Amino acid sequence: MLAHLSLPTRHGDLPGPRASRERHCAGRNACWISSVGGMRVNLAHDVQGDGPLLVLVHGITENRHVWDPLVDDLARDHRVLRVDLRGHGESPAAESYGMDEMAGDIAALVDEAPLVVGHSLGGAVATAYAAGLETRGVINVDQGLDLAQMQAGLLAQADLLRGEAFPLLMNGLFDSLRGAVDDDEWARLTSLRRLDQPVVLGIWGVMLDSTPEQLDAVVTGMSQAVRAPYLALHGIDPGPGYAEWLTERMSQVEVEVWDGLGHYPHLVKPQEFLARVRAFEAALPD
Repeated sequence: MLAHLSLPTRHGDLPGPRASRERHCAGRNACWISSVGGMRVNLAHDVQGDGPLLVLVHGITENRHVWDPLVDDLARDHRVLRVDLRGHGESPAAESYGMDEMAGDIAALVDEAPLVVGHSLGGAVATAYAAGLETRGVINVDQGLDLAQMQAGLLAQADLLRGEAFPLLMNGLFDSLRGAVDDDEWARLTSLRRLDQPVVLGIWGVMLDSTPEQLDAVVTGMSQAVRAPYLALHGIDPGPGYAEWLTERMSQVEVEVWDGLGHYPHLVKPQEFLARVRAFEAALPD
């Protein structure tokens, strides 16, 4: 669940393969910088297993433990790095929450080109990572990149989001995304969420402060910079024309819809998801 791409980066760029200084901006208050930069935040994280590096990135308000049902299996044949994004879980808050900055936080923990798997907000962070740094591949779980509809919804409720109704709005939004998650798993996910208003508004700032045209320019710039193999896996149908829209910006993308599962398809069908991760990885170029 995103509506977020970036706020300004204030400090230098992170060196890395394919680093670039091209700047993609959505007005005065929102830029995405393809070099992946900004002030670093030391992320809470854990590492498990041995093998090729696989990075797991959680969604907004959540933390690395959303991956608990999957991590042991993935660690059988991967070195699995799980992070708490800045302002989430045990990681400290920050002054800004650009996608490039959050990708840079992860890059500081990485010592080889990873496969990056991100859910919701994590899918956008994974995309930003691949746009600026060497990546074996990206699996984006249920984070659409055509943000026009979500931007319209946020703008219509901007005053409520910035006011005392924020927790009520956020809980209602998550409830609407639940899909086929069972009661026990939903209780677990709910217990992991931290509804930190400044963090959420910081992440969503680009959608609240940009025109639709500016936002599309930001997304297009980021998407076109991704060269790695890319799987967009959705549990909620992103709508007619989305696959074509994304393919125009990222020709190598595979778009799959596991319709009816909701926003957490990887947790509703964990075994199928694990098999899909391995099938995607097996097809990556050497």
